[in-house]
Amino acid sequence: MDFDFALGTDPGSDFHQSDDFQDIKGVIHTRLVDRIEDLGADFVNWPHTVVQRFVAQEVEDFISGNRVPLNAADIQLIIKDLTDELTGLGPLQELMNDESIADILINGPKEIFIERNGLLQKSKVRFIDNKHLMRIVQRMISPLGRRVDEGSPMVDARLPNGGRLNVIIPPVSLNGPVVSIRKFRTNPLQASDMLAYGTLNQEMLDFLANATEMKCNTLISGGTGSGKTSFLNMLAQYIPNGERVITIEDAAELQLLHEHVVRLESRPGGLENVAEITPRDLLRNSLRMRPDRIIIGEVRGSEVVEMLQAMNTGHEGSMSTIHTNSPRECLHRLEMLLNIGGWQGGEVNLRRQIVGAIDLIVQLARLPNGSRRVLSISEITGIQDEVVAMQELYRYEPSLQNGREGWVNTGCQPKSPKLRRVRNDPALQIGANRA
Repeated sequence: MDFDFALGTDPGSDFHQSDDFQDIKGVIHTRLVDRIEDLGADFVNWPHTVVQRFVAQEVEDFISGNRVPLNAADIQLIIKDLTDELTGLGPLQELMNDESIADILINGPKEIFIERNGLLQKSKVRFIDNKHLMRIVQRMISPLGRRVDEGSPMVDARLPNGGRLNVIIPPVSLNGPVVSIRKFRTNPLQASDMLAYGTLNQEMLDFLANATEMKCNTLISGGTGSGKTSFLNMLAQYIPNGERVITIEDAAELQLLHEHVVRLESRPGGLENVAEITPRDLLRNSLRMRPDRIIIGEVRGSEVVEMLQAMNTGHEGSMSTIHTNSPRECLHRLEMLLNIGGWQGGEVNLRRQIVGAIDLIVQLARLPNGSRRVLSISEITGIQDEVVAMQELYRYEPSLQNGREGWVNTGCQPKSPKLRRVRNDPALQIGANRA
């Protein structure tokens, strides 16, 4: 192969991201695979340091034997990339190891975006071609017992580290293989982290902590990437010890800091003739497992019928997230999901079911600068003129009188009997002052 192109590379260009550089890596990688097969070594059992030394020697031999015009920095980068290729997830390994990255979004082999601090940015990482990308994808999903090919071009799975993986490939995807990876923190966010990040203030945290302890049924509402799951994780730490908590999720994401948690996860059907297990199936079964509280990772389908019935029949203090942009939209979505789930009854009875089940709606949002904020905390108070009535207890204001962001206490006192402690304790009452 002719490598003279490297000599003429513009010093001002990013050679490491060029097709020429990727071609060199591809040729050397093929040579490495051939060498491993020739050696017949038990490669998978080699320590990482041994693999790195092997790769370094093979790369140096190849470059010197073919007079490839690469400098020392280029050679070291190739050694690192190929070591990751043989022992990990290739170009993705560095991104997976970076704790500051929350999402990795791959739109074909040459477009990789990452989310850091709530903002999307394009990464300099890339794959050689579609074949290279698919090789890494197969390496990720094979241990999970899943497959993706033209016959089954979509897969959604949970990674061993708790992250979530979604893959969609041609012919369904026109960009080539499209991969979405949602990473989860090794250590879940604590209440102190939420305060430090400005997600809410201390008064609001105290109110929600008391509401959780007093078994208020709470929905965490918000759009994509608003931090709903992290917020639910944080609130769950205020569930008193001694209570049995059952979590139900499509893909297990919750990391509840509680001593007695039973985790259930739904299962798609159609793979090797296995039966589908839906969140609704799990919710029905969980009622026979003596739960004190039931936490649903996200309510999005017919399971809402059983969820509200459970909340109305003694399983107080249950929580879930829901994908909506305002508390009022949250109520409309609940009504829609109830109808889809086969609710038998009129609109008024449907709304009474919602009023009897839900106490609080916490609305989250991700702002244009990437920060997450609690936009509002609202209490459902009853039905007026056949419409579900709410009162807002806290409201986020992007600009207060002093020009800074913050929260406004509306002065409305909670009406729920569960929050009698808040009403009767002056130190916990919601005042009319600004937060």
